[in-house]
Amino acid sequence: MISIIMKNFPTPTPFDCLPPQAVGQTTFSRKQVVFHQGMIPQALFHVASGAVILERHTEAGQKVVLHRAGTGDLIAEASLFSSAYHCTCIADSDATLIALNKQAVLRMMATNPEFAGALVKKMARQVQRYRRQLELRTILPAVDRVLAGLSDGWLQGSVMQFASDIGLSHEATYRALSTLVANGKIQKTGRGKYVALS
Repeated sequence: MISIIMKNFPTPTPFDCLPPQAVGQTTFSRKQVVFHQGMIPQALFHVASGAVILERHTEAGQKVVLHRAGTGDLIAEASLFSSAYHCTCIADSDATLIALNKQAVLRMMATNPEFAGALVKKMARQVQRYRRQLELRTILPAVDRVLAGLSDGWLQGSVMQFASDIGLSHEATYRALSTLVANGKIQKTGRGKYVALS
């Protein structure tokens, strides 16, 4: 069951037109489960702060990490058209999620074409971002991948988080950052802060 607390974060667009009772904010501590694979979906979620891991357990019992979602991401959107969550969601850090009631979202989609169009656009942008992330992970060598990731704006949090997002170890990422600074391709602007130079 989703626990609802007083809202501190604004409801993101286009969900800000949902009735207030259809929107709740929940805070999770690191490693706390948001929902389990196979549970009946009550909501989809917007990550207001922090990060969560989406993982699936195969029939053979193996755990597969599908995605790490961060601030601004929408998760469990597939649950709108499913009778069960397809994966388990676990907080990867302290995280605040905005829970969006599934039935309220479906009703709004059916009765408000503007809302439905805005939601489709939001989901399409997120798919484009995921595809770019997959593309980044194919770039070799590591220095080229790190430079491309910096140029795309993926370094928003810690270097460790950035490394995970682009599919490198943090050691390889730090080595690549040092090389890029030494070669004048990027500039270090603070602790864990870098910008690509044109």
